[in-house]
Amino acid sequence: MFSADTAGLRATLQQLQQATHDHAEWHERLIRTIVCRLRCSPDDLADDAHQNCRFGQWYYAEASAELRRQSMFAAMESEHERIHVIAAALLQDASAGLPVGRESYDEFMATSARLRLELDSLRHEVQDILRGSDTLTGAYGRRHLLPELREWHELAKREVQQCCVAFMDLDHLKDINDTHGHTVGDQVLAGAVRYVTGHLRPYDKVFRYGGDEFLISLPGIDLPDALHLVERISAGFGQQSFVISADGRQIRATASFGLALLDPDISIEESIDRADKALLVAKTAGRDRAVKWDPGITTGAILDWPADQGRDG
Repeated sequence: MFSADTAGLRATLQQLQQATHDHAEWHERLIRTIVCRLRCSPDDLADDAHQNCRFGQWYYAEASAELRRQSMFAAMESEHERIHVIAAALLQDASAGLPVGRESYDEFMATSARLRLELDSLRHEVQDILRGSDTLTGAYGRRHLLPELREWHELAKREVQQCCVAFMDLDHLKDINDTHGHTVGDQVLAGAVRYVTGHLRPYDKVFRYGGDEFLISLPGIDLPDALHLVERISAGFGQQSFVISADGRQIRATASFGLALLDPDISIEESIDRADKALLVAKTAGRDRAVKWDPGITTGAILDWPADQGRDG
């Protein structure tokens, strides 16, 4: 799964597009060499040809860390190496004036097609994420939220893997907007998502739920461990300078978090509501903290919530 960093995703997309172009260019040159009986490049006959072609240089030395975390990226290695092994054999036969074997040629074309399919699949996945991402913060769009949680909910119901959800709400964002303007407030929102995303695990995701509220999916973790993870993020959150104001002041912010288990015995919406209630507790308790859902504490806190307090801030 890719992270939600928009700038990183765009850079990844550019890399995939260039890699696709580089492979297609090499593939076309190789076919021309064989069909037209041209002199082949010694580089294509070397044992390490798959590492030294333009695609191989990108794959082994230049590809982003984000791409290297994807299982499909790892699967491309064997396909790409196999292509070069077959290509070298085809080139040697052609150079010796021997006919190109049909089986070898078909295998070469099929392997190349599989590699292009893997590249295209990764590229389409990144494009889909970018199309559905929040343009301001780079977080995943809300339309991606339920499909994502349904997958984890099914795994939880089959007792394969637990998942937790966490609401994050920036504290006193209205005050920042009123004091410094909405442009600064928007920069704080974007900086907050970058900070949180950078301190989550690679497979965690941040979704913009609405306004200054974000929902985080935390798969493969129980509620106590999820709380520890979010508490570590919360502890460093207020130390970050998200924006430098026009007069040179560092604009900081804190956030409140509410967590709940994605309970397999209730609906996804009910689990989200539990996290939302825990968030209310965190804000009534003074903000700048993480609170896990508890039915006894949450009920009392909500009953005492001031009517004029609202959800903003």
